[in-house]
Amino acid sequence: MDRPADVGHAHLRVVRPSDDLAANVMFYRDGLGFEVLSEFRDHDGFDAVMLGRKDAAYHLAFVHKAGRVPSEDNLLVFYLPDAEEWKRAVTRLEELGHKPVKAFNPYWDKKGKTFEDPDGYRVVLQHARWPA
Repeated sequence: MDRPADVGHAHLRVVRPSDDLAANVMFYRDGLGFEVLSEFRDHDGFDAVMLGRKDAAYHLAFVHKAGRVPSEDNLLVFYLPDAEEWKRAVTRLEELGHKPVKAFNPYWDKKGKTFEDPDGYRVVLQHARWPA
C-alpha cells in the first residue's frame, strides 16, 4: 500500500474572493506587513494578487470576484506572542483606519483584537503563543 502524501509539509495557499484587490493589498501589505509575491490581470477573466512572505509556508491569494461571502467566524488568526510586536501590528491597522470589531466567538477578544479586511473577512491578531 502506498504511503499517504505528507500534506503537512506542503506550501499552503488560502484563496478568497475579493471585491477590491487594491484595498486588500493595503490591508495585508501596509497593515500586516505582508509582501506582494505575485499578481496577474485578466487571466481567463480573473484578476488576483498573492501576498505573504517569501520564507513562509503559506500565502494568501485574493481573486477579484463580485459578492461578499464571509461570515463573522471566517477567520485568519495570527499568533503574536511578543507584546511589542502585537501592539505594533494592532497600531498599524488602526493607523490605516481599521477599527477592531467584536469577535463572533468571545474567546478571541480575551487576548486578541479582531479586524475586518475590506471584503469583510476577519483577521485576529492574537497575543498568545501557539499552541496556546
